[in-house]
Amino acid sequence: MTSNNPNNPFDDPGEISGSFNGRNGQQQESNRQHQPFIAYGGEDATINPFAASATTTHPVPPQQQQQQQHYGGNADLIDFQQNQTPMTINTSYPPPLHTGQQQPFSPPGTSTAYTPGAPLGRVDTFNTDTGAMNDEEDDLRLLSHQGPIAGARQQTQQQQQQQQSYSEGGIPLRSQGSSNTITPPPTQRKSKKSSGLGTSVKEFFNGLLGKQGGASGTAGEGGERIIYVNNPELNDDQKFLHNRIFTAKYTIITFLPRFLYEEFSKYANLFFLFISGIQQIPDISPTSRWTTLVPLVIVLFITALKEVAEDWGVHRSDAELNARKCKVLVGSEFIEKAWRDIKVGDVLRIESGENFPADLILISSSEPEGLCYVETSNLDGEVNLKIKQALQQTSNILNPIEMSRLQGVIKCEQPNNRLYNYDGVLSISSMDEVGKSRDFALDPTQVLLRGAQLRNTSWIYGIVVFTGHETKLMLNSSKKPSKMSNVTHITNRNILYLFAILVIMSIACSCGGLGFAINKSHEMGYLPFENTNRGAEFGYDILTFLILFNSFIPISLMVTMEIVKYVQSLLIEADLDMYYEKTDTPAVARSSSLIEELGQVKFVFSDKTGTLTCNEMQFREASIAGLSYADKVDSDKQAREGSDDPTLQYTFNQLQEHLKTHPTANVINEFLILLAVCHTVIPERPNGDDDIVYQASSPDEGALVKGASTLGYTFHTRRPNSITCSIRGHDMEFQVLNICEFNSTRKRMSAIVRGPDGKIKLYCKGADTVILERLAENNPFIEPTLIHLEEFASEGLRTLCIAMREIPEEEYTRWSQIYDKASTTLVNRAEELDKAAEMIEQNLFLLGATAIEDKLQEGVPDTIYSLQEAGIKVWVLTGDRQETAINIGYSCKLLNEEMSLIVCNEDNHWDTKNFLEKKLKEITDVLNRGDELEPLALIIDGRALTFALEKDIEKIMFELSVMCKAVICCRVSPLQKALVVKLVKKYDKSILLAIGDGANDVSMIQAAHVGVGISGVEGLQAARSADFAIGQFRFLKKLLLVHGSWAYQRLSKMIFYYFYKNIALYLTQFWYAFYNGFSGTTFYESWTMSCFNVIFTFLPPLVIGIFDQFVSARLLDKYPQMYMLGQSNEFFNQKRFWGWFANAVYHSLILFFLGVAAFSEDGVFANGLVGGQWWAGTAVFTAVLGCILWKAALITETDA
Repeated sequence: MTSNNPNNPFDDPGEISGSFNGRNGQQQESNRQHQPFIAYGGEDATINPFAASATTTHPVPPQQQQQQQHYGGNADLIDFQQNQTPMTINTSYPPPLHTGQQQPFSPPGTSTAYTPGAPLGRVDTFNTDTGAMNDEEDDLRLLSHQGPIAGARQQTQQQQQQQQSYSEGGIPLRSQGSSNTITPPPTQRKSKKSSGLGTSVKEFFNGLLGKQGGASGTAGEGGERIIYVNNPELNDDQKFLHNRIFTAKYTIITFLPRFLYEEFSKYANLFFLFISGIQQIPDISPTSRWTTLVPLVIVLFITALKEVAEDWGVHRSDAELNARKCKVLVGSEFIEKAWRDIKVGDVLRIESGENFPADLILISSSEPEGLCYVETSNLDGEVNLKIKQALQQTSNILNPIEMSRLQGVIKCEQPNNRLYNYDGVLSISSMDEVGKSRDFALDPTQVLLRGAQLRNTSWIYGIVVFTGHETKLMLNSSKKPSKMSNVTHITNRNILYLFAILVIMSIACSCGGLGFAINKSHEMGYLPFENTNRGAEFGYDILTFLILFNSFIPISLMVTMEIVKYVQSLLIEADLDMYYEKTDTPAVARSSSLIEELGQVKFVFSDKTGTLTCNEMQFREASIAGLSYADKVDSDKQAREGSDDPTLQYTFNQLQEHLKTHPTANVINEFLILLAVCHTVIPERPNGDDDIVYQASSPDEGALVKGASTLGYTFHTRRPNSITCSIRGHDMEFQVLNICEFNSTRKRMSAIVRGPDGKIKLYCKGADTVILERLAENNPFIEPTLIHLEEFASEGLRTLCIAMREIPEEEYTRWSQIYDKASTTLVNRAEELDKAAEMIEQNLFLLGATAIEDKLQEGVPDTIYSLQEAGIKVWVLTGDRQETAINIGYSCKLLNEEMSLIVCNEDNHWDTKNFLEKKLKEITDVLNRGDELEPLALIIDGRALTFALEKDIEKIMFELSVMCKAVICCRVSPLQKALVVKLVKKYDKSILLAIGDGANDVSMIQAAHVGVGISGVEGLQAARSADFAIGQFRFLKKLLLVHGSWAYQRLSKMIFYYFYKNIALYLTQFWYAFYNGFSGTTFYESWTMSCFNVIFTFLPPLVIGIFDQFVSARLLDKYPQMYMLGQSNEFFNQKRFWGWFANAVYHSLILFFLGVAAFSEDGVFANGLVGGQWWAGTAVFTAVLGCILWKAALITETDA
């Protein structure tokens, strides 16, 4: 590969010889003079850090200075950019070992005059707050917020030595720097001390009474919380919240009022309470005063038992948790105290295997340099260990005496629910100068959250910063958004219809009674018609008939629905066909109230990685220095040595040879070093042998580190400030200076490290869209890398771009001051750190790209095909490249060769709008002509989607999307996923289902009508936030097509049957009114009516709702088209409701009038007594009951 470009390193490969010097990887250089090179600069600058070149200096144009000041809201950023001067640095780095005759890629130690100040690149403007451990795996997650970033606030080595020199007895007491005067807040009245109950029994009854103790308060001004270290008196004055947890819903005192309030907030219960009240008036009620009250009490009693059973377990759990013991520093020794007695500012000693009882700031640990390992499975379901690290200034506190002598103040944010964010400052007081202190930034690296567990660490010391219900765990324990099923909505509406009919019937009967009194009063002198107030009597009659017909509305319908849904959820959880044996994961119904929604889904919104794929990444291919490499290469595609054809590939074995002899050896070396050091992976040796197990925050990172290891660059040791790798048999240590963290907006991470040669380098990896726009001019490998990216994506591989740059010492010193200041701010710290990172992540040199394979899960193609056959539109929302997503779409049968793809990649608002309008018009014209529309699929990237979701385009986007059989949204953020769901929800009243496996999918899951989470590699955050949880995507097929169809059909039939049986019985009361002069006399005995719903007809609705099966699971699986019956509301609609209503009216007419005809003349018993009204009424009641039960038998279906 050659070029006419004078800066192309391939034109002047040069020569090098050298060898590594032991562990430190130092190189003895010879026969080489250092040549200058540009680290970055203007357009004409040479930016290849591996090429020999001439010295070049470029000033910073004024317009570029203005552009840089976009990040210069504070003066430090502007000063950093405007006070840059040319500098010369030595960038020698231990090159690879070379054998053979071919010359290496570039000489070591090239240098050049350097002028910073190239224009800042574009910043993504997605305003996304994911609040997640693995922010966006579809955006190629690279870093967990809890990564081991010891050097994130690191200063230069001289500053570190200076800080460490000020200590006494191993305790950092004073360090040079800016001083702060610590002024305590005004003294406040002390809060009452906790009762300090010493037994769990007392604690349990305390919980029942709701005695939480303590006072809730915060200290400090301007949104800051101030905590004094080893000063309990001042902390007590702050009135911080106690650490007692009370998560139960009720107490002994609040149970009755709260329970009754909630139950009578339901309109049906309130109506029956009203009826029960007026039934107590003897002159108005035609029935016993207990006729409605007793069934209502029974229903409320059953509901209360359920509430008490659930809450009792919570009370016991709370009491047990509050009574746990931990060690608290009192004076200069640790004593055991109950968790409930822990206060803000207390110093705790937590030992291995113990859970953290409150949110702590890590001070020191048994591990070197304050390192500790925690497991957060109780918080997010992830079992991977995460590294936490104490501040260097406190990490040498190793005993309680030293700990008791530490004095200072923690200033931090107020309690909030941002689980993975923390902004604070620890001001350590000086023992020599009163009022003097030095500030050190605190971030999530030092935070130990309540609920997490200490692992692989003997002990830690920590200071309590948040307690009780102010801990981040408790603040994140809010309930999922309330969702109500469509069936419940329609049922409530039908109840209102019945209530209206009930009122009309009561008014009609009252009018009949009034007419009867006027027309018949002269014939019935024995009745007091003449002495009554007609108006008052009319009003009383209305109340009388409301009482008489009140059970027209089923009193126990709602509680029966809850029982049926609960049992249906148990059937789902017991289904072995949806049990994932590999992870011992059954299906879980977390919200049984939505179970019938599973039978009506019209849209499925799916994440890709971990949902459709296994989320088990393997490093398969790479593009390095314009050459493509793969672990396996077909013989017809394998490149021969010296080939410059970008479509051919070398094997990884050939890559090993290239490290020794190829001109691109130095680029390959830097590429593999980046993979080995730019990450937050934790190496473990579980069996104490040489086998390393990598604990990675994301599967992508783990795959890259493993890939580097297989190629001879093995990462094996992580210390708080450094990473050690074995590079082709030689250990090399890299000092980690800073980590610019990944988030779903940045879509990249960077590590700034100091290599064994003392040079500072920035290694950056991320999505191609953000890396390519931050490259310097004249990168020699852009074009071939782009070709390779297209090829990798076409194979369905996940891609990352890999880049680097060298940073001059002077520039790094100035930048680190800005970064340190950003890291210690308490306001918008994340934004300030992002701005600082943006400054340094510029003018990068492109090394190449990686390609990671993520295989489809078992059964995904068949599941998607069946869903589409069932009339369900499947949308895939992913953070991957468009080509990767399209390839996966074909692999999983979401797309097929018959489909016409509509690809939208527009770069601005108007182009996006014009494109969507044009395509929509084309499709509309085809439909208007009556022509058949070919299957369509819409593919849209994240940038175009940003514009498509704006108000003036969103409806066009929706109308075009629903005409497509499939939609794939690429490069989307978590926020965009939720916005897409909300868009469809806004314009379409169909049932929407969202399914995902990661924390980044939670917002999408909660935005949909039904959320399904997959318990996978990402942890349990999605599963815990969802309404249903399954182990694999393929289980969605049976969940929807079988259990969903059954649940919807069963519940629909049960509800209609419930209405039917009550209408059929109580309409006979209405017909009887025409025979008794509308006097309000009941046809049936009161206790008979009371037992009708709760005893006589209680079981048939349950049997229908739980066991009815209109078609077998085998047929539903074979003919997924039957699912469309639910989508079209075939089983539950107003037509069917009025059909059942008419059937009930018809049966009541037949049964009543046949009964009246049969008993038109009173029967005479043997003793001479006549049967009378009760005889006829009981006979008709029996007939109606028999008809109702026979109806249940007729409509109940079994396995077909």
